[in-house]
Order: sequence, then C-alpha cells, then structure tokens
Amino acid sequence: MKICNYLPQQFVIVGTDTGVGKTFVAALLATGLDASYWKPIQSGLEEVSDTELVRYLSGLPSSSFLPESYRLSTPISPHASAAIDGVTIEMERLCLPQVKGRLIVEGAGGVMVPINDDLLLIDVLCQWGLPVLLVGRSLVGTINHTLLTLAALSSYGIAVVGVVMNGGIDTVSRRAIEKYGKVKVLAEVPFFKKLEGGTLKPLFDELFAGENF
Repeated sequence: MKICNYLPQQFVIVGTDTGVGKTFVAALLATGLDASYWKPIQSGLEEVSDTELVRYLSGLPSSSFLPESYRLSTPISPHASAAIDGVTIEMERLCLPQVKGRLIVEGAGGVMVPINDDLLLIDVLCQWGLPVLLVGRSLVGTINHTLLTLAALSSYGIAVVGVVMNGGIDTVSRRAIEKYGKVKVLAEVPFFKKLEGGTLKPLFDELFAGENF
C-alpha cells in the first residue's frame, strides 16, 4: 500500500460504495481547506446534485466549483446512466482542470464501477495520478468493504491519504481497518439529521485537529 502521509494540494475522494457520505466529507474538507471542488460525473439529476449540495453545505463562492463534465439523468452506474442518455463517457473530457490552490475531486460510486465499455473508475484514478482519500460507513460490513477497496487501490499503485469513517464512532472497525489495511483513519464523522449551510468549519477544526493538512 502506497501511503501519502500528508494531504496534497489535489486529491480524490472515493467511497467504499455509493451512498457512504463522500459528498458530505467532500463538503467538510472543501470548507476547512478552502478548496475548489469538482465532480466530473454526476449520475442522477432528479434531486440536488452533489455540486449543489457541497456548495450549500460549504458556503464557498460559486467560483470554487467547476462544472461537471457529464450530467447524467439516472442515478445508477455511470456507464449505464450514460447509455440511457445516449452518450459515451470519454477520458478526454475527464482531464483534471487547472486551478490555483487546492482541488478536491469527487468520484462516482465505488472504485470498480464501470465508466464506459473499457474503463472502470479505478482506471481513471490511475490516469489522474492523484492520491485518494477513502470514505466508508461506520456500520457492520465496513471492514470488509474498506479492506477490499484498499486492496484494489494498492494493486493499481494508487496512493492513499487515509480513511474517513462516516456515521459515528466505531472503534472495532477503526482498529481493524488501521491494522489490516495499514492505513490511518483520519476521522470518524458523527451522523447528522440536519445541517445548515456554511456551518462546517468548526466541525472540520474539531475532527481533523492535528492532521498534516
């Protein structure tokens, strides 16, 4: 496992699965680091998009948000959602944008989801060459899902910054992930029923105090 012991200027947030809270973690980190945010592939447009949610939660200016390369209508795997819309996701449109300062990129689903007929998300991560921050749930099953994802990232030579567990304190899972995954759990984020926009900075300071950001 390649470990990055500091948070670089640019990194990618990926999840162990869909719906694990990586968008909230992206908002938390974008707020605390005053970073630009880019979600290149948005699958599902019926509700608020991830970019819109991060903008609301972070309170950052619109200039901090880059437009999605693909806005797909159906909230399913990117390759299938693109097929429904009659488009093909092309790597040429997923080139990293040039920004000043920090950049947080948010992936789509888990690392092994298909992007098109030839590429998985993990292939895109390889081409970007950025370290990854992995988000998992604080629930039963997270050890397996997290270790499998870490193993996949390691097999592709992708550096890992650390893991964020979303949904509360889970000491047993945290210790297992750190021991067997040989990676640091940077934070355990509590569950929130409701959050107001622009209120994440104190939470970032509390959860990530002492980290080498």
